[in-house]
Amino acid sequence: MALTAAELRLMQGLAQRITATHPDLVNSDASFGELAWNWGRTRGDGERRLWFSDGEIVAWGWAELPRRVRRNDGSVKDITHAYLAHQVHPGHAELVDDVIGWYDTTAAGLERTVLPSAADSHALARWAAHGYEPDAPDAWSQLNERDLTDVEEPSLPPGFAFRTASEVSPEAVVQAHVDAWAPTSYTASSYEGLRQAPGYRGDLHVLVEAPDGTMVCSAIMWLDEVNATVEFEPVGTHPGYRRRGLARAMVLHGMRLAVTAGARHATVACMGEPEPARELYYSAGFRAFSRDAPLIKLR
Repeated sequence: MALTAAELRLMQGLAQRITATHPDLVNSDASFGELAWNWGRTRGDGERRLWFSDGEIVAWGWAELPRRVRRNDGSVKDITHAYLAHQVHPGHAELVDDVIGWYDTTAAGLERTVLPSAADSHALARWAAHGYEPDAPDAWSQLNERDLTDVEEPSLPPGFAFRTASEVSPEAVVQAHVDAWAPTSYTASSYEGLRQAPGYRGDLHVLVEAPDGTMVCSAIMWLDEVNATVEFEPVGTHPGYRRRGLARAMVLHGMRLAVTAGARHATVACMGEPEPARELYYSAGFRAFSRDAPLIKLR
């Protein structure tokens, strides 16, 4: 049975609690916004388990298993390995072994990957004890952050304009993502799922419109009101409109909208090496905050 919206809200609540006290221990796919993004576009597919203490969620695991993915260019991608998104509250670190045991049982016989935080020395030691080893050295991602004081006023080339998903058609919003990320499995159904995800706001889903009416950049912002922080996920630009400063202007514009919505802090993730997007975010005032440590177990 798929992960439900009610379960997702519990998992987001755990992300908010850990963000408030140990933000560097929030795993790559376990942040408030990343959870919503992944749930919305997949409708919660996969296997999951939640752990509770005194009625409060303290750990969870969400495993993606082998599947066939159909993409917009007609191609088919067969996913043959398992991947685990997970989070354990640092006050219940002993549950890391339970999460690992559940994952190993759920994905038995498969190549298994996971992305714990590089700052979580206890978790890294436990994963190693269960036979997990460092994965490809260039496959890690980096979380970047900045505060939202003195956000630069953005500037677009003549004829371009900022829009939000609340102002344009769903078809245009979907096409903006498809153009930026093709080939992709993202569809109108994916976007409908996102709009049902806890935390989605059309007024914080920003786009850039070209002079001909095409939406050429897009970014969803996920506002964690508890911690007054906003997360960009995803951010994309049509390949024919890159290196014109459009994405940078959109991110700046988004941060100014986020301030109006109550945010005081922003984050955005990118691949660690090599990744031009990292320089984009640095140019918009972000700096590296944390990173993940990709691990793999072969069978």
